[in-house]
Amino acid sequence: MKKFTNESMYEIIHYFETSLKKYEIISIEVLNPDLGIDNYAGYTIDLDESYIYRSYKSWTDLAELMFCKMLTPIVLSENTICLKFRKLDLSSSFHNDLNDEENEKYGIKSDFSKINKNEEPAFVFPYTKALIHTKVYEKKQILNLGVNKADEFEIIKNIVYSEVFEKINFVGIDYSKSAINQAKQKFPNKNFEFYSHDINKLDDLNLKKSDLIISIGTLQSSSINFKLVFMSLIQDYLEDGGSIILGFPNCRWVEADMIYGAKNPTYTYSEQSLLYKDVYFCKKYLQQKKFKVTLTGKNYLFLTATCIKKKQK
Repeated sequence: MKKFTNESMYEIIHYFETSLKKYEIISIEVLNPDLGIDNYAGYTIDLDESYIYRSYKSWTDLAELMFCKMLTPIVLSENTICLKFRKLDLSSSFHNDLNDEENEKYGIKSDFSKINKNEEPAFVFPYTKALIHTKVYEKKQILNLGVNKADEFEIIKNIVYSEVFEKINFVGIDYSKSAINQAKQKFPNKNFEFYSHDINKLDDLNLKKSDLIISIGTLQSSSINFKLVFMSLIQDYLEDGGSIILGFPNCRWVEADMIYGAKNPTYTYSEQSLLYKDVYFCKKYLQQKKFKVTLTGKNYLFLTATCIKKKQK
């Protein structure tokens, strides 16, 4: 076990990068973060030795950047604790799963189906704020593209009163037949419609216009003509005065952990230029259409657009 006292974070990162090439688990002894809880990172604390203070947040951030899972800390002495870091298996991810006639990458038997975003604060907190910002409790028709098991509808159910929820018409569309069947079982109510359908061919469904359109991590799929489908949603499927929430994943899943940062195959670390290119295109287009646009979130970026009402003369 390596002990760190007054070494810099640069030195610690170098140690991690070197050690994780050899070992699956590494252990370090560091100052107990509870001893300097009111200090900034880098503050020197003199005890039995001279220590540089770092919070638990600093160590969990480091774990994520190094693609590790930080295990439960162990108290070693009056001043120090042991932190263990287990290296994640980068090949263990639903992103690597096949998606063909025999394999539903996003079906109920897939690794993706095991993910419950509604239990991830980095998702549910900004998504809830985005829904409230659109005044979801006033909506009459809500369309969700890439609805999968309808997890996003569950959050809406938590936000609005039950009598309001029962009067909203919900429409969910996803290419995965098994996921849509599960969504139907979850919401068998008459005010819900679910379709297993290609989002590129929405015209086939003869959908009514909606006053709220939601799409989380779907429009950027390689099988979808992103710009064409997005512009069609605004022009053909959104009611005048309606709102839209787009969720752009700025994360990836490794084993069962949500790791911050969009992945580009060219880089070993997060590279987000393509993500922000798509975000900027949507933001600019919506502003030209007289929408007020906000961008919130971290692991998921939520672009929320609400119509700017014209002042009555």
